Amino acid sequence: METHPVSNGMDITLVVCAYNEESDIAETIDIAHKVSRGRFREIIVVDNASTDRTAAIAQEHGARVVHEKTKGLTYARLAGLNATESEYIAYIDADTHLSDTWFDAAERIFAENPHIVALSGPRKYFGISGWRLAALNGFWLIAPLVYRIVGYMILGGNFIAKKSAIEDIGGFDTSIKFYGEDTDIARRLSEVGKVLFRSDFFVYASARRFEKEGVFKANIRYAVNYLWPVLFGKPYTVKYQDVR
Repeated sequence: METHPVSNGMDITLVVCAYNEESDIAETIDIAHKVSRGRFREIIVVDNASTDRTAAIAQEHGARVVHEKTKGLTYARLAGLNATESEYIAYIDADTHLSDTWFDAAERIFAENPHIVALSGPRKYFGISGWRLAALNGFWLIAPLVYRIVGYMILGGNFIAKKSAIEDIGGFDTSIKFYGEDTDIARRLSEVGKVLFRSDFFVYASARRFEKEGVFKANIRYAVNYLWPVLFGKPYTVKYQDVR
């Protein structure tokens, strides 16, 4: 499949890391195609040791599939990094939908802030309702304050970074399997340039993990594993559960 950046636009590849995501990957890719209107150089799905039809479905919907046999989110992120030659690389989760304004916001923000090495933003949840939805979306109201205090923040399911900047810091830390990997990459990227977190650069994401583990329990775990890499350089939680 021929791939190319749009003239005068960002040279950007979208990477979707996926493990057993046959039920969600098609919609994720289709929405990315719709929102981008052909502006991605390509969409890559990293099939991270899946045992279902994730890879086949991704190909059917126009993505290039890269296989990473070693299971682990950072291994998958690294495989996506190594697979593209784009100047910018974007990462979303396999159960995540780009907002209608996502690509336009990315182009505008990078044009206005050419010195930044990474851009991230929040997610708005679906698949949950009532007070739990309000609690989840309310968390992102305090994120800008935390970002200003700490100086960096990346949500792993929604960020863009300069490929050269990720390479300059040695790529992703594959000793970190899941929790805290995004704060780790944010902390290290902030050492080579500005990491920007903007509320107007957002995605929609499934609330399935919060539905499975409980809103407060999961939120506390995420909060602790944001602070631990900031304070101690490594995440607090090592084990994680796949939720599908």
